[in-house]
Amino acid sequence: IWLAQEPSWGSSGAGSIENITVGTYPPAVVLPARPPAELLVNPWDIVLCSSGTLIACENALVVLVIWQNPALRAPMFLLIGSLALADLLAGLGLVLHFTFAYLLRSDSAQLLTVGLVVASFSASVFSLLAITIDRYLSLYYALTYNSERTAAFTYTMLVLLWGVSLCLGLLPVTGVNCLGQEVNCSVVWPLTKNNVAVLSVSFLLLFGLMLQLYVQICKIVMRHAHQIALQHHFLAASPHYVTTRKGVSTLAIILGTFAACWMPFTVYSLIADYTYPHLYTYATLVPATYNSVINPVIYAFRNQEIQKTLWLVCCGCIPASVAQRARTPSDV
Repeated sequence: IWLAQEPSWGSSGAGSIENITVGTYPPAVVLPARPPAELLVNPWDIVLCSSGTLIACENALVVLVIWQNPALRAPMFLLIGSLALADLLAGLGLVLHFTFAYLLRSDSAQLLTVGLVVASFSASVFSLLAITIDRYLSLYYALTYNSERTAAFTYTMLVLLWGVSLCLGLLPVTGVNCLGQEVNCSVVWPLTKNNVAVLSVSFLLLFGLMLQLYVQICKIVMRHAHQIALQHHFLAASPHYVTTRKGVSTLAIILGTFAACWMPFTVYSLIADYTYPHLYTYATLVPATYNSVINPVIYAFRNQEIQKTLWLVCCGCIPASVAQRARTPSDV
């Protein structure tokens, strides 16, 4: 779906099955050879569509839980809800793109779905940055964090991140695309090489900012743990020190997972263009979509309040182990 059509196809057998364009995520690569006549659907597109379905279902549950529970209106939950909504739309975008590409075969419809996917994944990454900023502020300004000023700042971040994401998603729809100019295509059809370069560089800058913030978070958490442990005169044996080390490990896992999912596709998008084998595009794009599968597990399902609401919705009760579990630094 996401791959640019091979130029030579248009000159031979315009009505044959061989002329069907097979592709992947946003943009795509020119196929090195004609697909077999019997290959009506690219298996990689089925994988992406399946990922989109899982992403949509998983994040729809998070959005529903946060929407139905009035108690989940703190800035932290608003940002988690923004992340879940972005991933939900990304999943729907992948499914719709697959549907429109193989059923409608309309460039206009595919432009809309590509724009939706770009906007949604952009909002997802921006929401991850906003969550990181919120966690840093909650530690650095612990005494004044729960204030109206924090709520106003959170709403401002939400408006900005969704506004910028919407603008990025509208670019291919409003004419910034490579339709009719395949030489300008990137690995993500129909985005231009310049468009993808801007998105990739922006991602690298955001990742660097998140890395710096998480380093500062680790320093604050370790410093607090060290002070508390010294008061008990048992640094290594302090339970709070042990859980704090778990919290730092959790932060490393969060950042490592994010980088492992998105970095291959980001780097590949910078160095490749539409002439590269489409297999590489799929191989780097599919792991990027898995980040939206993992996000609810890391940011939502581990949260104690969301766990309680899920248990109430699914079973009508809250297990004692969940109700009595105290929040620890490993929950950061």
